[in-house]
Amino acid sequence: MRKAFLITAAVLALTSGQALAANDAVRVIVIKNHHFEPTDVKIPADQRVKLLIDNQDPTPEEFESRDLRREKIVPGNTKATVWIGPLKTGEYHFSGEYNEDTAQGTLIVE
Repeated sequence: MRKAFLITAAVLALTSGQALAANDAVRVIVIKNHHFEPTDVKIPADQRVKLLIDNQDPTPEEFESRDLRREKIVPGNTKATVWIGPLKTGEYHFSGEYNEDTAQGTLIVE
């Protein structure tokens, strides 16, 4: 029974396209009081990265980055995933579209 479960889980992970490869990195970005925490997020160059956006505010926020060509609405008190990369060394800006004055951040790719 356990073997069948593990095989099923592996097949689902592979077919979903969202399975983490051994070299994939995960970074958590929290939205709290209409700010991103941390504001500077370091990630490795030339590697795919999973950003887990944890909106702890009761209101929705949109994770947006023109540099990364990504937009994702994250309802209040929920989490969302944004896949990025691989990216070249540099800095990539992101913001919260609904609170752009306060929700600002930078991905620092090293």
